[in-house]
Amino acid sequence: MKKTGLLILALLSMRAAVADPAKAPQLVVYPRPESAQDSRYLYDWEVLRTALEKTRGRFGPYELRQARQYMSPARVTAEAAGAGAINVFVRATSAQLEQQFRPVRIPVDRGLIGYRLLLVRHEDLPKFAEVKSLDQLRRFSIGQGKGWVDVGILEAGGFKVVEGNNYDGLFSMLEVKRFDALSRSADEALSEYDERHQRFGFEVEPGIALYYPLARYFFTRRDAAGEVLANRLEAGLEAMVNDGSLQALFMTYKGALIKRSGLARRRLFRIPNPGLPPQTPLARSELWYRPQELSGKR
Repeated sequence: MKKTGLLILALLSMRAAVADPAKAPQLVVYPRPESAQDSRYLYDWEVLRTALEKTRGRFGPYELRQARQYMSPARVTAEAAGAGAINVFVRATSAQLEQQFRPVRIPVDRGLIGYRLLLVRHEDLPKFAEVKSLDQLRRFSIGQGKGWVDVGILEAGGFKVVEGNNYDGLFSMLEVKRFDALSRSADEALSEYDERHQRFGFEVEPGIALYYPLARYFFTRRDAAGEVLANRLEAGLEAMVNDGSLQALFMTYKGALIKRSGLARRRLFRIPNPGLPPQTPLARSELWYRPQELSGKR
């Protein structure tokens, strides 16, 4: 009887150790991008790591890993929806995404994704230099990736949108005139120019910017473990906003590219985002980037 009691006590102790999150690191697995040349997410994963680190005292240790296989956007959501290879990803938000997954409603890139520049063929620069109104800009077809949330926003704004099946293929489509311009966020446009313009011969159009309100969030599964991870990331991101480390990382990774983009001096055309979820924290001005931050204007 005594041995049986000791055995039960030992089993209960083992269960308690397994159940106690402080005894084992919280495993966080994020996706690998579409290709080895895709550098778009380096900043996001550094924000993710920092948010986890800032909550170590409250939530315990963590183990951060990247998935082994390259993943398309469709593969990312498929893996995240079930018990797949990842349990967190970052994406521009939509009502559909927020219904399927648990959003962490602090914009990872401070809303920069809504400031769009145009990658265009060199010979078409004079045509874009003549654009003085939104209606004139709508005459040009815009390339986007298949399934990107931007597709619906641009179409609702009166643009003809041509979708490409994969990220790398968009640059070839621009080169062979499948569309007139590839719309990219301000930082993406400059980094993609640096990485790819010699091969594909495109330019960053120098005078125009398009804006619509959009946020990129971390998303987790809508289950108990996903809620725990989302709460941790929310706490970590709030801490980063409050201590200035989110803005500091933003400037480290994106500041030089934004300065080169000259956002504050461009002709800015605005269109609405009819699919933006109403819970988007637009009223929290501290969460959002403004072009004046790098121009000295107020």
